[in-house]
Amino acid sequence: MTRETELQHHIQMKVGDVGRYVLLPGDPGRCEKIAAYFDDPKHIIQNREYNTYTGTLLGEKVSVVSTGIGCPSTAIAVEELIAIGADTFIRIGTSGGIQPEIRTGDVAVVNSAIRDEGTTLHYMPIEFPAIADLDVVLAMREGAKKLGIPYHVGPTQSKDSFFGEIEPDRMPVDSRLNQRWKAWTAGGTICSEMEASTIFVLSSIHRKRAGGVMLMASISEKPPETPEEFADFKSRFDISRPIQVAIEGLKTLIQQDIQNC
Repeated sequence: MTRETELQHHIQMKVGDVGRYVLLPGDPGRCEKIAAYFDDPKHIIQNREYNTYTGTLLGEKVSVVSTGIGCPSTAIAVEELIAIGADTFIRIGTSGGIQPEIRTGDVAVVNSAIRDEGTTLHYMPIEFPAIADLDVVLAMREGAKKLGIPYHVGPTQSKDSFFGEIEPDRMPVDSRLNQRWKAWTAGGTICSEMEASTIFVLSSIHRKRAGGVMLMASISEKPPETPEEFADFKSRFDISRPIQVAIEGLKTLIQQDIQNC
């Protein structure tokens, strides 16, 4: 029995359980919501943080598999999914917007990632870039355009600490965190999340395709205080926005792949 035909240890799946196209949210609870956009979705399995549904789009088999939070569990998911036939990965999730002009509810179409995490150092030297596949990026951008959802294209910061981002001043290394955040802003980074760099680096190593679509929360808007402001924030910070962009973009990618066959 080979690694390609055996049951994968963590995701508990084998060849045939997933399609070549896989959407990757972090939260297992979001998988059913994403799968609702598939034709004839079926729940395959949930093991640990890895929850899987498989269905079709435009007649092609597609899947959604949650990765859990952070790069280590994401690397395991991508490695095992590649072993059973997946070759196109689209990260869907939430993120903190970095640029001051970003409004809550805008979508990030990620074209690259800052490797501000430790997992990918076990794969490649830090000088190696984490870059998304161009065809995937353009398809995701087309999805946002078709839906009329405000979007920004650019790099993301993939980091290991959630609270290091949102509460840097209480950390013993606050000066370092704030200085680096200032650099990410000056360099044009659009958002901050915790998984994309690993998906991109592993996809490069294995010659697969990857991209990412993230919902952004603004850092420049005043935090909501009144019931009306909370209602407005909730209406805009809606995970269905990046999901719809990713689904629409994936349809474009599938159509292109069919034409190129």
